[in-house]
Amino acid sequence: MQDEALRKIITTLAMKNEEIQSFIYSLKQMLLNVEANSAKVQEDLEAEFQSLFSVLEELKDGMLMKIKQDRASRTYELQNQLAACTRALESSEELLETANQTLQAMDSEDFPQAAKQIKDGVTMAPAFRLSLKAKVSDNMSHLMVDFAQERQMLQALKFLPVPSAPVIDLAESLVADNCVTLVWRMPDEDSKIDHYVLEYRRTNFEGPPRLKEDQPWMVIEGIRQTEYTLTGLKFDMKYMNFRVKACNKAVAGEFSEPVTLETPAFMFRLDASTSHQNLRVDDLSVEWDAMGGKVQDIKAREKDGKGRTASPINSPARGTPSPKRMPSGRGGRDRFTAESYTVLGDTLIDGGEHYWEVRYEPDSKAFGVGVAYRSLGRFEQLGKTAASWCLHVNNWLQVSFMAKHANKVKVLDAPVPDCLGVHCDFHQGLLSFYNARTKQVLHTFKTRFTQPLLPAFTVWCGSFQVTTGLQVPSSVRCLQKRGSATSSSNTSLT
Repeated sequence: MQDEALRKIITTLAMKNEEIQSFIYSLKQMLLNVEANSAKVQEDLEAEFQSLFSVLEELKDGMLMKIKQDRASRTYELQNQLAACTRALESSEELLETANQTLQAMDSEDFPQAAKQIKDGVTMAPAFRLSLKAKVSDNMSHLMVDFAQERQMLQALKFLPVPSAPVIDLAESLVADNCVTLVWRMPDEDSKIDHYVLEYRRTNFEGPPRLKEDQPWMVIEGIRQTEYTLTGLKFDMKYMNFRVKACNKAVAGEFSEPVTLETPAFMFRLDASTSHQNLRVDDLSVEWDAMGGKVQDIKAREKDGKGRTASPINSPARGTPSPKRMPSGRGGRDRFTAESYTVLGDTLIDGGEHYWEVRYEPDSKAFGVGVAYRSLGRFEQLGKTAASWCLHVNNWLQVSFMAKHANKVKVLDAPVPDCLGVHCDFHQGLLSFYNARTKQVLHTFKTRFTQPLLPAFTVWCGSFQVTTGLQVPSSVRCLQKRGSATSSSNTSLT
């Protein structure tokens, strides 16, 4: 027992020694860092002051040059005026001496002529055409300076403070059109802020952000304003967390209190268990595969020990076997078969408004998009029964673009877009189709849905890609409010 206790003591001491050695190494490293960092900040400080000195020297040189230029200009004007006055005075003195001499010779015969010449000389004398007001002032007070305020500013210079944590303004922030505009403010004015850093992440948890999340923080740096808009988002989770911090040229402050914004959108997957065997489903992409049904039929026969290759006639993709002979469907319903090359979404629509988009390969021979009740039969094609509504594009033999429901058809007089938007307002009984790029209304069904709906798609000899996690676009909401979304509806198809 004593041996075991002594071994435990030795183990504990050894662990403590390792811990102390690690701490000593950490302290030594910190000492080295202090030396390196202090040298760095001292170098930066000297560089900043040198830059400040350079600015002051440049300002001083510029202001001295201004004084010298002003002095030279005034000196030139005053010297010119002085020279003109001197010449005028000399001329006037000569004229005065001549007049005195003429006056002394009044009895002379030449006196009248001389007097007239003096009179004319006085009239033209420069002294009488000269301004006796200085052209410039000797006052240089307009070049005086008072750096008292600047001196106070210099005396107030200090090390950069750590920026305060911003405050996110939820009232001004906005979630719309798969964009998020986040607005924040600083609790105190800080003129030293250089930029902001915004971080966000997706989550399915409401309320304050949790410390541990599966999704990483995404970072946006270099934001110069106190707001930022994230565009082109896919809302594949229910909420988004946000936080922001302010940075000056030296250091970043603490993050703001994180906030959680709801990002409502319709998110679904394609239910591969419902898809026709000739459709290859990969997440939200579907491609028609002519060999799909044959390959699966071969595998099924080999598993049963029959080993026969299915002929095109007996292939599930071509034949129409009795529903009783088809295997039980996965996910609560049967797989589509025969000529119903259909696949459904996996999320029911039983209320509210929802929007999604689908882009199909233009070379597809046939393509359809819409909604259907879950009760849509496995042999039934979209739009041919009362359980489904769709837009259908047919490129086989001749091009046709039509709305279909209950085996009734309305041909649409509009170019066929490569990307279609679908808007379903369950409670209002509205199903609208749009050109996803221009938001032009292509057709609207107006009805009363009596069961929950599922997104539905069909394709033959082609492929398509679905985009989910989208909010109802503002332009679509406006069209519906104005009633223009129902202007093209056809009561024969409701």
